Amino acid sequence: MTTDSAGRIGRLDRLSDTGRTVADPVEDIRGRGVKDSDSEDIGKVADLLVDSEQGKVRFLQVEHGGILGFGATPSFIPVDAIDRITEDDVYISQSAQRVAGAPRYEPDLIDEGPY
Repeated sequence: MTTDSAGRIGRLDRLSDTGRTVADPVEDIRGRGVKDSDSEDIGKVADLLVDSEQGKVRFLQVEHGGILGFGATPSFIPVDAIDRITEDDVYISQSAQRVAGAPRYEPDLIDEGPY
């Protein structure tokens, strides 16, 4: 979720779940490698998390580890951490250790039936 200047909370959705796409395909960074502040490989951009109300990308979902996409661990990196983007890679201002040490997003879900 995100908060706007008035304190309202918006919803974040994976771009791939919205039926929308990036206006300019050249700017769609999904599938590109992610490199840390020391140019070390972190993983690949698996998806983009967008603020549904404002239509803006807020986070990169970066997957790392695993074999052939199985068992990969996701990390969420704010778009503000992007230093530069090349044809093949996205460079961020954080170290791989900081990304790896970030808390995982693993919410518990409950059924909200009628009470």
